[in-house]
Amino acid sequence: MKASDVARALGILALLLILGALGFQYIAGMPPCEMCHWQRWPLIAAAFLGILSGVFFKRDDAMFSIALLVILLVAASGAIGVDQAGVEWKWWAGPQACTGNRIDFHGLGDLNVPGQVRCDLPSFRLFGLSLAGYNALISLGSALLGLALLLKGRR
Repeated sequence: MKASDVARALGILALLLILGALGFQYIAGMPPCEMCHWQRWPLIAAAFLGILSGVFFKRDDAMFSIALLVILLVAASGAIGVDQAGVEWKWWAGPQACTGNRIDFHGLGDLNVPGQVRCDLPSFRLFGLSLAGYNALISLGSALLGLALLLKGRR
């Protein structure tokens, strides 16, 4: 498989993952936590780079580097997903900003204001995995497949 095809395929996958996350946020009403946002940034970069790379880069050596960068961005999102899934399963501590027993009391006026979304409490599980877990599986699995296809096409 050509490097441009690998970059484009992973870019489209990254775009679909972002659209899925936005669907859960705006259609299903599940606001993201801080770590969820962290997972989105590399996917956004991978989507732009992967989809638009074929337009701007024509040389094979440049496309190989671009495809490798897209693979690394998708894998980075998956690695953050692994980190968040571990925080959700209480295997390790998460960032203090969105985990633990933190209570901020600012008076009776804001009792009905929704609080910050916690990173250590998944809002959704399907077959035991949270959205972070699914992002980790999909992102890391597709990054490995993309790397294998990229290296196979290089031979």
